Amino acid sequence: MDAAVVEVLQQATSQDPTILKPAEQTLKQWETERGFYTALYNVFSNHSLTINVRWMAIVCFKNGVDKYWRKNAPNAIADDEKEFLRQRLITNFEEPVNQLAVQLAALISKIARYDCPREWRSLIPTLLDVIRGQNPLAQHRALLILHHVVKCLASKRLAADRRLFQELTISVFSFILNVWNTYTESFLIMASNGADTNQIQEALEKALLLLRILRTLIVNGFNKLSESHDAMSFLEIVFERARTCLECRKTLISRGIQMDVCDKFIIHLTKVLLGVLEMHPFCYVELIPTSLEFSVFYCFTETGQALAFEKFVIQCLNLMKGILSSTYYKPAKVLEETKDPLTLRANQLRQEFFTPETLTEICSRLVTHYFLLTPAELELWDTDPESFVVDGGGGESWKYSLRPCTECLFAVILHHFVEVLVPFLVELMQRHHQPIDPNNLHAILVKDAVYNAVGLAAFDLYDEVNFDQWFSTTLKEELKIRSNNYRIIRRRVCWLIGRWTSVKLSTELRPELYKLMVEVLSPEEDLGVRLAASDALKLAIDDFQFNPEEFSPYLEPAFSLLFSLLKEVKECDTKMYVLYVLSFMIERTGSEINPHVGALSSYLPALWQESEEHDMLRCAIISTLVHLEKALGPESVVIEPLVVGAIALSCDVNQNYHVYLLEDGLRLWLALLENALAPTPAIMELAKNLPDVLEKSFEHLKLCLFIVQAYIILSPQEFLSQRGAIIIETLRSLLGDLNSEGAAMAMTVFELCLCASPRQGVELIKPVLITIFENMYKEEEVMMTMTMYLSIVARILWFYKDIFIQVLSELTRKIGGNEAREEVVLGELIRIWVNRMPYISQLKRRKLLALALCSFLGADSPPSVLHYFPLIISNIVGTLNDITKFDDIRCENIGSLSISGQSSPPQYEDEEYGNKHEQRKKRLDFNDPLCGISLKDTLQNQLLTLRRLIGDNQFNQLMSTLYPEIDKELKLYISL
Repeated sequence: MDAAVVEVLQQATSQDPTILKPAEQTLKQWETERGFYTALYNVFSNHSLTINVRWMAIVCFKNGVDKYWRKNAPNAIADDEKEFLRQRLITNFEEPVNQLAVQLAALISKIARYDCPREWRSLIPTLLDVIRGQNPLAQHRALLILHHVVKCLASKRLAADRRLFQELTISVFSFILNVWNTYTESFLIMASNGADTNQIQEALEKALLLLRILRTLIVNGFNKLSESHDAMSFLEIVFERARTCLECRKTLISRGIQMDVCDKFIIHLTKVLLGVLEMHPFCYVELIPTSLEFSVFYCFTETGQALAFEKFVIQCLNLMKGILSSTYYKPAKVLEETKDPLTLRANQLRQEFFTPETLTEICSRLVTHYFLLTPAELELWDTDPESFVVDGGGGESWKYSLRPCTECLFAVILHHFVEVLVPFLVELMQRHHQPIDPNNLHAILVKDAVYNAVGLAAFDLYDEVNFDQWFSTTLKEELKIRSNNYRIIRRRVCWLIGRWTSVKLSTELRPELYKLMVEVLSPEEDLGVRLAASDALKLAIDDFQFNPEEFSPYLEPAFSLLFSLLKEVKECDTKMYVLYVLSFMIERTGSEINPHVGALSSYLPALWQESEEHDMLRCAIISTLVHLEKALGPESVVIEPLVVGAIALSCDVNQNYHVYLLEDGLRLWLALLENALAPTPAIMELAKNLPDVLEKSFEHLKLCLFIVQAYIILSPQEFLSQRGAIIIETLRSLLGDLNSEGAAMAMTVFELCLCASPRQGVELIKPVLITIFENMYKEEEVMMTMTMYLSIVARILWFYKDIFIQVLSELTRKIGGNEAREEVVLGELIRIWVNRMPYISQLKRRKLLALALCSFLGADSPPSVLHYFPLIISNIVGTLNDITKFDDIRCENIGSLSISGQSSPPQYEDEEYGNKHEQRKKRLDFNDPLCGISLKDTLQNQLLTLRRLIGDNQFNQLMSTLYPEIDKELKLYISL
């Protein structure tokens, strides 16, 4: 088989699809054949074959392990073949190609995750034996495999697996630590003695692999770290190793030797500390002073900074941040609630280290050194301003990027030591708040850094800074200084105003803010400053004190300038952001934006075409279209072609795009339907995607059901004829998986079918009725769902009594009864009905239920129903009390109940009342036949008919069962 496998693997590496595709198909067919993985092993173990073929063999083997190595996997690899492969995989550790060695290590770790230690007890001992040996290549490969195996085993989370990993850690940690010390010492000696670079590199690579193994073991392999002498001694030596390696790195660089592996080794030492701090915070307590001294030396002293490099500085700053922000080391203000001695000790050590002098020095260095824009950043601003703005980062960029890291640490330190640092910041601000010489670049950079600090500390400086005065005098004037250097301050002032707007800016000054930002958005201004102004404007509009009327004079120029900015910027991320600001403005100003959106509406189709490869930009476009639809209302017909195209693409679950676009696409779809003047063919054609979306995107069910309802209200006959059956069937199949809210929404759709197109609707929902009756009969549903069940059952009973009887018979058969038991089932339904009905608050539903109850008051009603005569009358009278208004002549007025239980407003036809969807809903409510039926007259007619059919004696006996108060209230409505 080996020769055939080699040939197919060669074909699978081809760039020609006509050769590649059949080869992939053949390999897929062979996946479950006995001996295939042995053949793959033979291929990638054969060093004479080409690297591409061997690589492909390892990839196929790895995929097979994922699919077929588990014992209970379908078509699992045979046990004897697995045993053979396990033995063979650890017989040769001399793979010459480094990339293949990494893939092999990953492959062995995947198997180890399933089989180690129970089925593969020899793996770890074999690796350790090879590491002890004298073969340098085999030693390196064994270390690489052990690293991947340990990492894989550490990721298992079941309690039994964690215990096994802890046992493994205890058995190997001391050995690995000793070997690491040996190779680290070897590297340091060779580096200081000027040894051959290759020898230094080899020793350091092995030391780095051992360090990675130690890190995984110490972070994940100890239940209580402090109980292990080796573990604690390793942590203590980490700091010394880092110091020595930094000195050694400087020596190597002075000799012209730049080793990336040396930087990685130093970084990994700090990762050990960060990992232990996160996973074993209480065991780390006594290391807090050493960690802080270490970090401060290398980040905030001239001597230390001369040895450090940027990635290392980021790690040290994050170590400081981790010690300060750990939830296990509570701040002093909540210590009175804490009894844990280690928490108290941690806080004591922090307080002792962070003296006022140390804090002031750290913050001073953060602001005047780390916050300064670098020459590289200024050059990026000149050559690529959009990248400069976007490079600010977000999310967890503080873990990897220096500027977000320093800003984050500044905020954490300020939060913990606000009493000490606020006076320092105020003094710093007073020193730098006046305008400065535009030609003094250094002074400008320092001022920018100070303003950055004041913006980050806005909430803490609330009581110390008169921002209104500062805004009205200094900041306002600084925006007018046109020097090229001063763009740095103009950008920062815009950012600063944005930060402070929601903190402390009086409403009287907001028009001035809008005016200033509109001026700064001018095309003549620097692009970086304009982008900062757009951000400030967005924050001002986002504030809860925002008044659209105050903003009205600035709406047109702001929108126009932002639109110009949108067209001007090139980067996808920048376009997304400016579009987001525009979208936000449309949302907050509503219909006032309508006269100004024509240009944007015309531009969006072109932008949509340009964004074909940028899913997130398309998300932003769809989000903007949602706000445009809502703002334009019926006038949105001008953007309908683009909207329909966007919905068709984003809501087709058979396209890859839907993963990113579906939720926004559904929101847009709903907005389109709510504003639609008429059911155009394009709008109706979109509905073909609904069944798939309902079935495959369960998390968006609520939005989907709103869309279904909007379609039914827009064009009931056409929609139900084309899509009704499949929509109802899809919902029926989902009912068992829905929670109470989802079930209630599905019932709302069924009820709407009955209201919007009665005869068509009842035929469509017939298959679901037995489920509804059955669920109601079980009486297990929450009130929200039971209300919908009762409403549908009542409507069927009132309008389609023949169907009600059919479903009741089917329910009886399903329960297991016979003809004689049908009345018992009906009686049980009535019991549930009359007991649940008093808890329903919506008046229209109560009226429907009361009318349906009236239909039970006939001579042909079985005894099991008339048994509940007092409760039936009680519910009907209670409903009459709620829906009847009496004037001086006690005249009933119940003619205009809406679906919400409120009176239909006479202006429901008014074009100004809500969107088109709301108007259609009101019209549907108003046309409901229930509105024209008098419950009082129905009850009276039914009781009179009942008395005539059963006779006065039997009727009087029924009436005598009423509660006295109900009897008294009943006589207010009817006369018998």
